[in-house]
Amino acid sequence: MPGADPHINVTKMNDVNVIEFADRKILDELSISEIGDQLKSVAQSAPSVRMLLNFQNVEHLSSAALGMLITLDKLVKEASGKLVLCNINPQIYEVFKITRLNKLFAIHDSTEAALGSF
Repeated sequence: MPGADPHINVTKMNDVNVIEFADRKILDELSISEIGDQLKSVAQSAPSVRMLLNFQNVEHLSSAALGMLITLDKLVKEASGKLVLCNINPQIYEVFKITRLNKLFAIHDSTEAALGSF
């Protein structure tokens, strides 16, 4: 997507794609759609892909963003991959708990713990 604002930064650590979000707020439909597309292309970049989503910069997340994460999780699992989340701010984590998504996703407090889970 030339000229598009990258919403995520992807770095490789060992064979894990570590993804950091560039946006503090992931709220509007267009951003969520673009982030979803970017994450999907990472998910499809390799068989049995390993993805770590680092939420350290994110302060707000909409319910549509949660839907996008659920779709991503399904895509990664169908490809025999693994998706792990880390550094979720306490207010956002509350939403994961309320929606019981903390049971769906592997969530760790730190990047190191998350990397260790692979």
